[in-house]
This record gives sequence, C-alpha cells and structure tokens, in this order.
Amino acid sequence: MEAIFEATLQVLSSDGLIRFNTTRVARRAGVSVGTLYQYFPNKQALLFAVLERHLVMLAEAIEKACDENRHAAVEMLAEAVVKAYLRVQMAQAELSPALYRISLELDARELTELATRRSAKAIATSLSTAGDGDFSDPRLVAETLTAALYGTVPAFCHRVLSEANGVEAQKQLTMMFQSYIRAQKAHVSQPE
Repeated sequence: MEAIFEATLQVLSSDGLIRFNTTRVARRAGVSVGTLYQYFPNKQALLFAVLERHLVMLAEAIEKACDENRHAAVEMLAEAVVKAYLRVQMAQAELSPALYRISLELDARELTELATRRSAKAIATSLSTAGDGDFSDPRLVAETLTAALYGTVPAFCHRVLSEANGVEAQKQLTMMFQSYIRAQKAHVSQPE
C-alpha cells in the first residue's frame, strides 16, 4: 500500500490533478489496476486517502511539537507548533496545490475537522501546562490558533510555496501566534 501512496504523490506531482488517473498510479507503483482497486475502489477514494494521510501527518506533527514543549513558555510553544505544521506542508510543497484542490473537490470538511480537533486538543493541553500560561479558557485559545493555522496556510497553498516563502510564512505565522498569545495573557491579567 505504501508503494501506491508514493506513486499517487509522484503522479500528482508530475501530471497534476487534471491528468491524474488510477492507471498512471498503478503503472508507477508497479501493480495492476485491479490490485489498486482492491485497496481503493475508485480515483476519488484514492485521493481521499492521500488527503487523509496528509491531514493525519499535520495533526501528528502538532501533537508531537506540543508533547515536546510541555511546560515551555507559551511563545516557544507557538513557535514549535507553527514550525511543525509548516515542516509537513513544505515537505510536500509541490503537492500543496493538488491537495488544496482535492480538499475542495471531495468536500473534505469532516477530515479537516478531525485534524483540527486533534491539533486544538494538543495545543490546549500544552497551554494548560505551560510555565507562563494563565488563560481563562485555554481550549478557546487553542481552537482560535488552530483555526488560524489550518485556515491561513491553505489559503496560499493553491500555488506552490517556495522554500524562501515557507521560511517567511513561518516567521509571519509565529509572530501572529505569539502576538495573539501575549494579548490573551494580558487580557487575563487585567481585572474586569
């Protein structure tokens, strides 16, 4: 199955979504179309699985960054989360436009929602244990940060993001996250 996933990514990268078909994937994977159909009954199922895999990788990267930054300062946590998310995105930068279109064409809201819930839960847990975190509602802060991350990055993934632009995006998103966290901390420390 790994060979099929890898071949799918290669065909998406070389041929694009418009010319993508299961015959090309099977040929690239070195399997028959019949074998491919044993795992994925049609092109949409294969594309859906590729997108699901990508979203799981994003959520896992954020969960790992949060686990590795428990009890860290919240600004360090913000930087680690952004870096982890963009590392996964940039590893498949040439596929971002195709993944973006797949998510729109296949109406993958449920898949995206699952990934964002996992990410928000990890961030909320880390915010709750942060050494300098004192949020009245860490869950809401985490959901806002997650919505910004999953909403902002795909907005510019309809085109290939260069490495230099990825570095700049990381700086900008980190600044945005850290500013939001500072504002939330200031809001909590001010009496009503």
